[in-house]
Amino acid sequence: MPAQRRIRRVKTVQIETNSPIHRSGPVLEPGNWEEYDPFLMLMEDIFQRGTFDFHPHRGIETVTYVIDGQLEHFDSKAGHGTLGPGDVQWMTAGRGVIHKEDPAPGSTVHSLQLWINLPSAKKMTEPRYQNLKASDMPVRREEGAIIRVFSGSSKGVKAPTLNHVPVTMVEMVLEPGASIVQDLPGSYNGFLYILEGSGTFGADATEGKAGQVLFLSRVENETESEITVTAKEKLRLLPLEMLIYQGFSASQGCPKNIFRQ
Repeated sequence: MPAQRRIRRVKTVQIETNSPIHRSGPVLEPGNWEEYDPFLMLMEDIFQRGTFDFHPHRGIETVTYVIDGQLEHFDSKAGHGTLGPGDVQWMTAGRGVIHKEDPAPGSTVHSLQLWINLPSAKKMTEPRYQNLKASDMPVRREEGAIIRVFSGSSKGVKAPTLNHVPVTMVEMVLEPGASIVQDLPGSYNGFLYILEGSGTFGADATEGKAGQVLFLSRVENETESEITVTAKEKLRLLPLEMLIYQGFSASQGCPKNIFRQ
């Protein structure tokens, strides 16, 4: 039987005002490298046009999930594109890109952006963009539940997304009372972020609600594991899990210019 994951920690995200056109809160705060490895940080942003100018990234991947609004992106590699609610952009910065993300005129964007550390051997890889439209992604359907697979798999439903490091990223929408099980390798580090509603999570039925991030327990010497999710209210959440390729080290490091400037 697969090992049952538990919730080891619950954190409520605090949204703060940075300027009249930008509010944000750290879902995964930068600096906690060892615990979050290989995740670097995850920020929730609510912003209007003009918040971010062109800025560089190198040695990482950024995964941007649009909760609401129309987000335009401009860059030195792939040109221009637009993402809408439920869409994801998977950017591999690799040896370096210069880009910016800007809400379309008149739009306020609510988004999540995850930064993933690339392994040492991949830090100078060729940059690449993958625009993952929600309407194009494979879907797993269970009674009262829809699971959209952006990366990795969910009970045999697999995404075509290209990964330098194995990643499971799914969007779950559950009706009240619905319950599903998400499978993942035992060696993956992971968390859940609740966008809407409330429910119980993991082997101990830990309660969680919108605006909270739930960190999964580690599993030792197990090849397979799973997490159970049950909705109390209509529930929308993003589970993210990723292979721990090694503990964070100075040789891997956080390269210069990974942070927005």
